[in-house]
Amino acid sequence: MLSKDSKIYIAGHKGMVGSSCWNLLDSAGYTNLLGRSSKELDLRNFTDVKHFYQSEKPDYVIDAAATVGGIMANKKNLFKFLIENSQIQNNLIKLSFDFNVKKFIFLGSSCIYPRFSKQPIKEDYLLSGKLESTNEGYAIAKIAGLKMCEYIKKQHEKEFLSLMPTNLYGPNDNFDLESSHVIPAMIRKFHEAKKNNSDVVLWGSGKPFREFLHVNDLARAILLILKESPKEFFYNVGTGKDISILELSKLIQKIVGHRGKIIWDTKKPDGTPKKLLDISKIKKLGWSPSINLEKGLKDTYEFYLNYHV
Repeated sequence: MLSKDSKIYIAGHKGMVGSSCWNLLDSAGYTNLLGRSSKELDLRNFTDVKHFYQSEKPDYVIDAAATVGGIMANKKNLFKFLIENSQIQNNLIKLSFDFNVKKFIFLGSSCIYPRFSKQPIKEDYLLSGKLESTNEGYAIAKIAGLKMCEYIKKQHEKEFLSLMPTNLYGPNDNFDLESSHVIPAMIRKFHEAKKNNSDVVLWGSGKPFREFLHVNDLARAILLILKESPKEFFYNVGTGKDISILELSKLIQKIVGHRGKIIWDTKKPDGTPKKLLDISKIKKLGWSPSINLEKGLKDTYEFYLNYHV
């Protein structure tokens, strides 16, 4: 049983998801949290990870470690995103199984679903169609990780569970324009344009719809799964609401206080046209999102101003 002194290893504890999860568990009174930076432990190296498990013997493992990026980073690095994410999760899943970890929580992404999936997307729609080509490498890796956890749960009756969050944002996000996701990229672009009194160029047409979840809401879902013993092997985690990229850009523009024009570079890819998750299964467990998008964006912009300007 999970207790306040259970040894909980959060892989990727310095990243956006991992740090949010760490802060929530710490504030909830969990006193035996484990974390290693990528410099201290290369999760792609099986031998190093095995030595870590042998010495630390974690009771619970949360896999928030991944090689991630926005649409162009995914498109340019299909092989890297496939191989590195496969290495990280294969090592963590196998060794968590070998060392009899009590519960393993694998974090994936809504990009595992087909490009033209029916909306809202139910967990059952996995593998029902062709993936979005721009992030196929990352998606295939995450599908493999989900399936490994499913097989372990079914065949060995161990609690290896997966959460598939929608697009995430919040404190400790990556604001690098070469590799960031849409929200941090927009925040930085609008801020710099405000400072330079210039227009903003955004990628694509602005027509696709996206769902955005604050990372602290995901952390709450992780804690719920950590404490409960749910029947399903994986759950969607989102808000159940989406917004067009065009409307998102106007909202961020307003929050930042930028007064110039927004120019759309339609030569850049849009990605999947619409990606809204059905979150009815996890809501039945007692979880629901609590952070309004506008408030979450304001908090994220404040974080950017405090730590990146």
